[in-house]
Formats: sequence, C-alpha cells, structure tokens
Amino acid sequence: MQVSCVQSLLAVFVRCCLNTLRIPIAWTNGMKYEEGDYTIDERLFKRIEEVVGYAEKNDMYVIINDHWDGGWWAKFGSASEETQKQAMDMYTSMWTQIAERFRDHNYKLIFESANEELGDCLNNKELCEDSGTLSEDEVYEKIYEINSAFVKTVRSTGGNNEQRFLLIAGYNTDFDHTCDDRYKMPEDTADSKLMISVHYYGPWDYCGTKAVNSWGSPIQYEEQNETLKRMTKFTEKGCGVVIGEYGVLTDSKPEPKPDTDIYYTNFLDNCDLYNYCPVLWDCNGIYVRREGKIADETIAKLFLDRSLSAYSSLTDEQIKQNAEKSMAQSLENAQNRMSDDGDIPVSDDTAVAWIMYQSSDYSVSYCVGDIYDPTNKTVGVKAKNALITGKGRYTVSLDLTKAGGGNGVNFSALGIYNGEEFYKDYVITLKDFKVNGESIALDGKGYTCTDDGSCTRMNLCNGWVTSVPKDIRINDGTPEEASAQIWKTTEKDKIETIEITFDYEPKA
Repeated sequence: MQVSCVQSLLAVFVRCCLNTLRIPIAWTNGMKYEEGDYTIDERLFKRIEEVVGYAEKNDMYVIINDHWDGGWWAKFGSASEETQKQAMDMYTSMWTQIAERFRDHNYKLIFESANEELGDCLNNKELCEDSGTLSEDEVYEKIYEINSAFVKTVRSTGGNNEQRFLLIAGYNTDFDHTCDDRYKMPEDTADSKLMISVHYYGPWDYCGTKAVNSWGSPIQYEEQNETLKRMTKFTEKGCGVVIGEYGVLTDSKPEPKPDTDIYYTNFLDNCDLYNYCPVLWDCNGIYVRREGKIADETIAKLFLDRSLSAYSSLTDEQIKQNAEKSMAQSLENAQNRMSDDGDIPVSDDTAVAWIMYQSSDYSVSYCVGDIYDPTNKTVGVKAKNALITGKGRYTVSLDLTKAGGGNGVNFSALGIYNGEEFYKDYVITLKDFKVNGESIALDGKGYTCTDDGSCTRMNLCNGWVTSVPKDIRINDGTPEEASAQIWKTTEKDKIETIEITFDYEPKA
C-alpha cells in the first residue's frame, strides 16, 4: 500500500470518526527464517513504524499482528518435536523483537497474537509435509501454549508492554470453536488487559461469494443475533471482545451488495448491545482509495451515525436501549418483508420440500443447508416448493434463468424441512428428474438421510460425503447401490431449470 493511500485511508477514518486501525503484517517477508535466522529486517520495521505513526498522529487505536505469513504455523503440528520447537522459537523471537521495538509506544497500540492461524492451520499438511499430528483436543492445548507464550514474551520486555492491552486470537477466530469450553484464555500478570479476537462473515455465501446477493430473512436475523450473543461468555468474565474482521465483501467494487446496509445495521446494533469492538475488513470495496471516501452514501451515513461524536451525548445504557429497539424493529421488518415470489413461509409447524442448489462456480445458489430459508438465494432465482402433508407424490422446481443460469453443480440436495420432526421413518423415492425441461437418467441410487436430526434430505451431488452412512433409508434398491453423487455435470453444462418429482412414504 502506497504512503498516500494509507494517509488517505486514515483521513476517511478520522472524518467518519472511526478510531481503530488494524494492520495485517506478514513478518516473515523480512526474515530468512528458512535458514534459521529470525531477525526482522530493519526496512520492514521502519515501514510498519511509519504506518503505525499515521494512526497515532490521528489519535487512533492501532492493532498489529502476524497475519497468515505463508502458513509457517503448520510447523506447530509437525510430527517432529524439533520442528515444533523451531516454530515456538521463531514465534517468541518474532514477538520479542516486535515488543521491544514498540515498547515505548502509548497504550493505544495493541498487539494481536495471530490472525486466523491458531486452529486448523496448525495441522496443515500442504504447508508442512509431516504436519497434521494434533487431535482437536491437542490443537486447543497448543493454542493455549502459543497464546501463553505470546503474553509472557510481550510482558517480559517491560516498559509500556507490562500493561499494554493484548488481543488473543480465538480458535480459527471462529465463534463456535472459540466459545467451546476447551478454549482457554492465557494467564496474565496485568489486570484485565486481555481481549479476545474473533471474525464474523456469516453467512459466508452472502458475505464472501457471488452466489447469494440478498440477506434479511427472520432466520438470518435470528442466526446473527444468536451467534453474536455467544461472545458474552467472555465479556461476562471481564474480557473485551474485538471482532477483528467483518464485512460483506464486494470483489473490490464500490457498489455494496444488496442488503449490506441492513446487515451492517443489525450487526453493529449487536456490537452496541454487548459492547464489542467491530473492525471492518475492506479491500478497496466500500472505501474507494482514489477518491478518498466511502462511495455509497447510505453506508457512509450508517458509519457516521455510529461515530464517537454521534454517541458522545448518550450514556452506555441509552446506547444499549437504542440497540435493542433497533434490533427488534429490524426483526419485525424482516417478518413483514417475507419473500414475495410465492415461496412457502418458514414455520415450525409445517414440513416443506425444496431443492438446494449451488453452481460449480458458486455464482448461483438457492437455500443451501438444512434450514429452509427461501430468501437465501441469488436474486432472480424462482422456486416452486412443496408443502408436505403426508404420504404422496410431490413436485419441486427451480428456475435459474433470471439469475443467468447456473454453470454445472457444486452441490445439490432435495431437502424436507422438519421432515424428521413429522415423518421420521419416511423415505424419498425419485420418480422423475428434469433439467432444462428434459428428463435425465441419474448416475446412481439416492438415499434418504438426515444430517441434523430435523431436516430430511436426499443428496444429489455432495462431494463432501465420501462414504454412504450406515443409517440411511431406501425403498427402491439396496444400500449397496446408494450414492451421494447421483447427478453429475460439468462446468460447461448450463443449468436453467430443475424439476424433481418424488414419492414420500413410510419405509417399507
């Protein structure tokens, strides 16, 4: 990033009264660590000091970490104790140098122990051939060991580092893994100076891919609210929560995705309610560096309305009350704006059949997952779903033409929401399968199963299932004939319509 760009970025942050900058750093770019030399190059240090200085001159909080960094973290999961020791030696050497270099900087400088690497990356065999030796329990133990070494190393360098706020990376910075009771915060000689770091991009199909370009169903609001509330496990113990990355990514386009504003509004309401610190991740998408501004006026106003100056006259209690009111209103609005294209509403009292679909290039999607949500889709996709009332023959379909059609299939399944709740022993038997209006022969026998004990499904194309489960249900054929890959296409196959007719009846 050029100096002028950094200064421009900080200028817009200050104008918007946002006061935190997180700087992702790959420190091994300035090391010869492959040769066992962990000394950080002076040129890299000077550049990082320069960028940190921009933030400090604008009276901002600034976070520095070790970010991805080529994946050297996989050495912690090596089968060789010597390699694991080298990884820890490198890690403590790195943080000793960083801590000593910035020891006298004020307390608005925060050190972060890692990015998303503390977790599954420790077992990455692609980045370290003999890695992958740690069980999940051992990964949790290793994370505690690394984070503990981080705290001890920084504190031992003295100066302002004895009381500096330290940001401790969660397991994969993932909410579920970090809230697991196996995750332990390290001990600290300073009082109440540790914070926990997690990231939030949920649901990923909306936030991170092109497939889903709408958000805002009651289910999605409730899922976001429930997920974010989980981190109160840490705030209730006096530990600050920093959501070091969040965002609806736009492939570096200045136009936000549809519904980005309501997504951010509810997300930031949760942060206000629970006193979390959110840090937006943006790769020249929302913020246009060449113009020095947030391009979309709605998003710019959204952030300005959340600024320190806008909140300065409010008490903490008023901020929380306003957040609760806003969240309640958002959920009510979502319930009132249910899908207008004829989809069957979501209800705990009914069972609904639908086709889950995701194209091979992730650009077109409809309601992938065991939770039926007809608004979780690419704009333009039309569905004809079926209300299940018992034994009978049903037809469901998807029309992808107004979404541009799908290129092949990455994943697809026939799902029956609440199927296990109301029709536990029922079996799906396919009678007709049409693609682009023509009946096609499938490449195997499908089977009825459940992943979550609630939704019944038949996998049509599911590459994540490498062997047929033992507890499948099938009426037409034998379990030995069954497969999770019964619909095979290529990326060149354009999928415009899908129609499935099936029988639903008790297991014979």
